[in-house]
Amino acid sequence: MVLLYFIAAFAVVVPAVAGPLLASGPGRRLAHGRLATRTRESVAALVAILGRPVTALVFLLFWAAATVAVFWPVGLLAHRLENVVDWPVLLWVTDRRSPGFEDFNWWYTTLGDRDPLKIVVVVAAVFFAACWRRRFWIPLVAILVSFPLEQYVQAILAAMVNRGHPPTGLGSYPSGGIARVVMTFGAIALFTALTWRMRRRWHVLLGTVVLILATYEGYSRIYTQKHWLTDVISGLLFGPALFLGYALAVGVLAGRYPRPAPPAAGSPAAGTSAPAGAAAPGRLPGAEPEPAAGAAPATGPAVPASAS
Repeated sequence: MVLLYFIAAFAVVVPAVAGPLLASGPGRRLAHGRLATRTRESVAALVAILGRPVTALVFLLFWAAATVAVFWPVGLLAHRLENVVDWPVLLWVTDRRSPGFEDFNWWYTTLGDRDPLKIVVVVAAVFFAACWRRRFWIPLVAILVSFPLEQYVQAILAAMVNRGHPPTGLGSYPSGGIARVVMTFGAIALFTALTWRMRRRWHVLLGTVVLILATYEGYSRIYTQKHWLTDVISGLLFGPALFLGYALAVGVLAGRYPRPAPPAAGSPAAGTSAPAGAAAPGRLPGAEPEPAAGAAPATGPAVPASAS
């Protein structure tokens, strides 16, 4: 019983420490790596040809298909590990649960259920639509899309793997509760970063909070025996992977991705540009007017650490 408490604390402390470390190390290297550079170049070319809305949609569909292609074999592997890993963990947890702590985990695990998150998604979409004023349709569409995107991609994977569920619950592969937490609260964190000017440390904090919420959601799903352990581990990988593509597609749609090339020293643009980080007076960053066709956006994407 004491070990389960220790693991619960571990599920909070580890993402709280790992979030900033990932953002400052691998996250920066990934953002400036060769793959990221080629992705930016490809997306910029598509934007010039198709425009931002169509490019965002094409990129999102491509990323969803790629996510399915990657996590399908992972699901087959998880199915093979069911007798070796999942059943022993299920029986071990069954013998060590305590009534009081179980009540808390049953309460917390509802955070990843569909019905409460539907309300959160609608409220967030309406709130950010009001904040973005004339470009209200961007957060309205993007935040509302995050819910069915996760649901249908997860449903496709569950049908392809078809591994069943624990006898004590109905959870399937990968954990949809974890992925919904990442997508819903990740979308809120993303639009918070896009709407208000904040230092990078606040972006990292937002991403870390989402990571903590998702990790403890995974622990609660195991404690309440709604999921196999391998479903939870897969969900902790699947949710952020899907969100990364979603965040980049939102950046494309909002005109914040790809990052514009800095003006050359001594050029007219360099002499008249505003200081880095300066916002237009009386205007939210998210409410800036659409850039002219083919023109580079004014600022780069502000994506929280969970999408790094």
